[in-house]
Formats: sequence, C-alpha cells, structure tokens
Amino acid sequence: MPTVKIGNKLVGSDQPCFIIGEIGINHNGNLDLAKKLIDVAITSGCDAVKFQKRTVDVVYTPEELAKPRENPFGSTNGDLKRGLEFGKKEYDDIDKYCQEKDILWFASPWDEASVDFLEQYNPPCYKIASPCLTDDELISYIRNKRRPIILSTGMSDVKMIGHALDIIGNGNLIILHCTSVYPKMTSDGLENLSMVNLKVIEEFKKLFYPIPIGFSSHFSGIMPAYAAVAKGACVVESHITLERALWGSDQASSLEPIQLINLCRMIRELRVAEGDGIKRIYPAEIEVMKKLRRK
Repeated sequence: MPTVKIGNKLVGSDQPCFIIGEIGINHNGNLDLAKKLIDVAITSGCDAVKFQKRTVDVVYTPEELAKPRENPFGSTNGDLKRGLEFGKKEYDDIDKYCQEKDILWFASPWDEASVDFLEQYNPPCYKIASPCLTDDELISYIRNKRRPIILSTGMSDVKMIGHALDIIGNGNLIILHCTSVYPKMTSDGLENLSMVNLKVIEEFKKLFYPIPIGFSSHFSGIMPAYAAVAKGACVVESHITLERALWGSDQASSLEPIQLINLCRMIRELRVAEGDGIKRIYPAEIEVMKKLRRK
C-alpha cells in the first residue's frame, strides 16, 4: 500500500496510526507552556506535535487587526495575534527541544513568508490548514518545497478539495477529513456532534485512492478520533491542552493530558486487536472448547 514518509515514520493504511498533538496557539505565547505541551505529547505517545505560523500583517487586514478585543496582550485583535505569534528565538528553542526529546514537529504556515521561515528548520512536512485550502498561490509555494503535505479539509466540499489536488498532485500527500465546527456541551449532550460525519473517511478512501486518509478533530472528547481510526484513518490530529479552562480560543476544544494518554493507548491497542482477519481456533480456545461444547 502507498505510504508517505514523515521524518523517520511511514504513514499509510498498513502502518501504525500517526498521531499528531496539535499545540497550535494553545501555548498562549509562552515558550514554557509550549514545552510542557510537547512533554504531554511525548508522554502520551504522539508521533509529532504541530504549531501554527503566520506573518500577522500579511494574513490579516489592517482593519481586522485594529478591531477592539480585550486580551492579555492589549486591547486590539492585532495585539492578540502578535502576542500569540512565536518568532525565531522561540522556534529555535522548540526545534532544539524536540530534537533532544526525539519527537517530530512541524507547523501550518498561513502565508509564503511563514513557509520561508519554517524552511530553516528542515521540517518533515507541511500542514495546509483548512482556511488555506483555497489559497492556490500558497499551496503552489508549499508544493514547490517538495516536502510531504498534510491537507486539512474543513470548510470544504469535494470540488474544492479536487481543485487543491490539481495543484498539489497525488504524491507525497495525506488528506485529513475535518469539520471546522467546535462543539458545545448542552444538557442534551454535544451539540454539532453529527457534523463530525465520520463516514466521510470511508468516502475519501474511495474518492482519493491511493492517497492516505486521516482525521483532524476539533472535539474535546476522544470518541471521534478513536472512531476515525476504527474507520481506517491512518493519521489522527487532536488539539491538546494542559487544562481546558485555560485562557484561549482553542483550549475548550482540546484534549487534556489524561484524555490524550487514553486516546493514544486505545489507538495502539486497536491495531493489535484488529489482528489479521483470518478466522481460526486459537490454542487458548481448545481447553475452553472441550469444557463448554456438548457435541
């Protein structure tokens, strides 16, 4: 079966699930917090951690940056966006820390300058975030770096995805099913849970064969990500946090450490439990069979 090599890991339907701890902006602009999240990912058994990289003045308009928005860094949206953005000093530390801890790291660049910035770290792959799926110029720019690409498909239909594939091509690519909806806990349970729409994974496997298919989760529970693997996802990405009550827009939809530990364990156990598909009588069953069968 086709595989994609990300760092020292092979990713594909016949390989162990590649688990990504999405740190994103949950570091809240704090390098120490980022390192703690990396440690959580390592302890849990993740294969990689992921960040986001933006050139703030390119990605956002002056009007958007000037909007009032009270936050720990100031009183405007621009203060927030700049406060959350790591620069070279922070990424130098992250790169060194991940090398020392032997875990892969990469990021979603939202603009061409961010791609150039990340290139200095020789990333094992690039993630194209869902909002960037229709940015033809950015996709072309990333493709020209000739690194593996993970394409997230939130806010997109099959036609949009197909157009992105016309630019990217079918090689060295992984597609993640994603729904860019953040759930809310109500008295009736999780609102918008049906929008996870896990059956899309099976459809993607048929539509985009032989490209490996995975799942990017925006849900605070582990069920969707675990079920996605049971449906054949060979990559799972989940937002991670130290505590969902922390300040930040993505914290509430992230997995806390014990959840991430359980998710990784369950995914690894599932691969073992799947077996080889051959129905047989196991030696351990023979004594049971002798005791329980009348004929």
